[in-house]
Amino acid sequence: MDRHWTSLFSDLDVKVQADAPLGPLTWFGVGGCADALVTPRSPEALAELVRRCRHNQVRVRVLGSGANLLVDDAGVEGVVISLADPSFTSLEVNTEGGIELMKVGAGHDLMKLVTECARRGLAGIEGMTGIPAQVGGALAMNAGGRYGEIGDAVHAVAIVRPDGALRVYAKSELHFAYRHATLPEGVIAWATFSMREENPVEVRARVREYMAYKQSVQPMSNSAAGCMFKNPVDPGTSQRVSAGKLIDDAGLKGHRVGKAFISDRHANFFTCEPGARTDDLRELVRVAQSAVRERTGLGLETEVVFWSRHGDGA
Repeated sequence: MDRHWTSLFSDLDVKVQADAPLGPLTWFGVGGCADALVTPRSPEALAELVRRCRHNQVRVRVLGSGANLLVDDAGVEGVVISLADPSFTSLEVNTEGGIELMKVGAGHDLMKLVTECARRGLAGIEGMTGIPAQVGGALAMNAGGRYGEIGDAVHAVAIVRPDGALRVYAKSELHFAYRHATLPEGVIAWATFSMREENPVEVRARVREYMAYKQSVQPMSNSAAGCMFKNPVDPGTSQRVSAGKLIDDAGLKGHRVGKAFISDRHANFFTCEPGARTDDLRELVRVAQSAVRERTGLGLETEVVFWSRHGDGA
C-alpha cells in the first residue's frame, strides 16, 4: 500500500488491513491482495472515507460476500471497503400497524434476510432464496433468478455519493433490468423494501420449494460462485436463452483449464480446485465464449465481476 495516502484513515473510526489477501474472501478462493481493506465502523466514517478517497483520487471498490467476484492474481489498487460492521447489517421494520416497509443495511447477508423474513411472515423477497450475496451487492447487479429479481421489491436505496453526502433515491429514480441496476455513483448504505404480511407457514413453504429447486439443478459449493454468464438474447426470437445450455451444447461440461473447470452438473457454473489461479478461470471464460460464438453466433457476457489493477472486466 502506498504510504502517502495511509493518512486517509488515521483519524477515522475504521479497521484497516494493508496488503489484504482478497482471494480467501471470495467463493472462488483465488486472487491477489488489495492495497487496503477498510471496514468503517459507522456511517459517518464511511461517508468521510468515500469523500477523502475521491478528493485524493484513490480508487474505491466495495467487497460484499465475494460470491460473484473474481480477483486478478496481481490484486487490485486503492481501497476496498467492507461493510461487515454491525452498523451496516441492521434490519428494521415499522413497529406500528401493518408492516409495509423493511429497512436493511447493505452489509446484511441476503440468505439470512430471506430466512428472517420467512420466520416473521414477511413476503416480497423470497425469490432471492439461495442467492449468495450481501444486500448491497445484490442491488448493484439486480440479483435474481427463476423466482424474481431483488429490484422487484425495492422501495428506495440510500447511497453515499463520492462527495460523502448520503442521498436516498426512490425506486422511480432508479432503473432495474436483467442482472443490471442503473444506480448513481457511490456506495450503497441501505435500502428499503416493500413487504406484505402473510402466513409464515406459507412463506416458509415457498422458501423451501425455491431452495429445493436450486439444489436440484445447481452445484451448491463454496468453490462455485454464481452463474458465470448472463443469459444472452437470441436476436431471432428476442428471448433470452440459457447460457448453461449453450455451453453444454458446445460440449464443454467438465472442460478444464489448469485447476479450474466447468461444472458437469450445470455448465454455467465454473469452479476450481486448490492451487487454481485467476488466469485459469479467465482462460476458461474465453474458451466458453469462443465455442458458443463459433457455434451459435451469440456472445456471452460475464455475470461474475472481475477486479484487476489493469481495469475491471473479463
